[in-house]
Amino acid sequence: MLMDNRQEIVRLRVNGDLREVGVPVHYTLLEALRYGLRLTGSKQGCDKGDCGACTVILDGRPTLSCITPVWEAEGSDVVTVEGLATAEGPHPLQDEFDRNGAAQCGFCTPGILCSAAALLERNPSASRQEIQEALGGNLCRCTGYTKIYDAVEAAGARLAETAAPETEGR
Repeated sequence: MLMDNRQEIVRLRVNGDLREVGVPVHYTLLEALRYGLRLTGSKQGCDKGDCGACTVILDGRPTLSCITPVWEAEGSDVVTVEGLATAEGPHPLQDEFDRNGAAQCGFCTPGILCSAAALLERNPSASRQEIQEALGGNLCRCTGYTKIYDAVEAAGARLAETAAPETEGR
């Protein structure tokens, strides 16, 4: 069987920027991000959607980019781990992972951060159970997850605190 080596231009909105990249027609979103756009934060782990290392946020939802054809992401908003931080500094999740010692080898961390960021965007006051469920598709071989859950809870508390003044006057 011959691989289709044709390349086509795909247009993606990645981390707020409209990007165009030429990729083989068989590429996944992960391959387009890593090898086409050189955004290497999302990791290539199992290539089967089992480990979650490749998780990105696609239109607000955590998505396994290793099993998502790149063409399905065209016209959507893609946020990678590189897009979580702002000019003001790291995302509260990134900061809390550092403070809580939640990252070990770091291979799974980008996917976990994206899954957690999508959860906290919807619900900054997520319970420990909700955090565990949201991260259920992200495997970490180095930790017992406790420090990860602690970091996500702490980041959620910070995000809820910063969102509170915006809603108080309504």
